[in-house]
Amino acid sequence: MRDRWSLPRSTASAAILVELAGEYGVPAGPLLAHTGIELDHLADPEGEIKAGQELILVQELVARLGHVRALGLAAGTRYHASTHGVWGWAVISSPTARRALEVGVRYSELSFSFADFRLDDVDGNVHLILDDSETPAEVRDFLMERDLAAIVTIARDLLGVNLPVKELHLASSDRGYGDRFEQLCAATPIFDADRTSLVLAGEVLDLPLPQSNPQTALLCERQCAEVLQRRHARLGLAGQVRDLLVRRAEITDQDDVAREVGVSVRTLQRQLADEGTSFRELAGEVNCLLAEELLGAGLAVEDVAHRLGYATASSLTHAYRRWRGITPGQYARAVRAGR
Repeated sequence: MRDRWSLPRSTASAAILVELAGEYGVPAGPLLAHTGIELDHLADPEGEIKAGQELILVQELVARLGHVRALGLAAGTRYHASTHGVWGWAVISSPTARRALEVGVRYSELSFSFADFRLDDVDGNVHLILDDSETPAEVRDFLMERDLAAIVTIARDLLGVNLPVKELHLASSDRGYGDRFEQLCAATPIFDADRTSLVLAGEVLDLPLPQSNPQTALLCERQCAEVLQRRHARLGLAGQVRDLLVRRAEITDQDDVAREVGVSVRTLQRQLADEGTSFRELAGEVNCLLAEELLGAGLAVEDVAHRLGYATASSLTHAYRRWRGITPGQYARAVRAGR
């Protein structure tokens, strides 16, 4: 099981799956028996389980109801932006659908998906690519359907209309209900594709969203980063590296970190890659959070850049814009306006 499947997540998704199973006559008790999830825990709005526990729940669900046509699509339509907590609010308050996609993909580990996502710009269109190659084969189709239906449902929450899907590619065979995909996405599915992807009209994605709120978006993105950092901090070598970078200001490069954790730089790079990250990505995450703490405390961008070891304020601005899509000054003004 991948490290990310050890990450905590809200019980909201598990509750949806248990409710869905109940509608088909499958009681909660047997469904949860091997998951380690207590039924009462699902009613706790603050409740958390591990992603791996939900995966076992999905396996139990599919084992009992895999014969139901389009079960994953039926499940996914129950996942709204509000289901996802702060991740959903960060998405829904974004200025444009393009930015919402970028935020959603960046913090996708806070969603309920087990897949990896990537955005590619091709000829003016945006390809949202879903990589589910590491999910168990027996539940892959269910989870793919659930993810696609959830994406479309959240997009309707954002836009008030259907997502502008130009093409739908599915890395699975036609199971006899292609019309259900077409109803969902308003695009004829192309089965047996090399990868699962949605091709979206780029010009539509740049229109302003009706619920856009710059201050809320900024604060929710920061909360997403903080939640993700707290969850990862408990896991693997990446957790050790994050902890070192936060606690030890004098540690700034891979050589220092490798010495502290007792491995070579090459081993550090390889193990971080195995955990789906890199030293540069971890350092960027930590620097972004530290910059926001200092900016929130009232420090000027130049002072923050100096404290974090950037040669110039413009270097910090470039790095921060790459991570958040705005400048440090814009973030500081939004924080002040929200007080």
